Amino acid sequence: MQATAYTYDPVTRSGSVLLDDGTPVDFGTAAFDAGGLRLLRPGQRVRIETEGEGDTLRITLVTLQTL
Repeated sequence: MQATAYTYDPVTRSGSVLLDDGTPVDFGTAAFDAGGLRLLRPGQRVRIETEGEGDTLRITLVTLQTL
């Protein structure tokens, strides 16, 4: 799934993304670290992997979108 980076805190290595429908979803340190990224800037397109649906949707991986 693709999303757009919305917020990122380099201290905690966590933040949030906006899904393509505009829904914000938070991600934690574990999801950021799983993607091997060192930095994320708001507005970057990212690829995410998730678990659950609706209110239980949880991001498990955040990485940069590549073609």
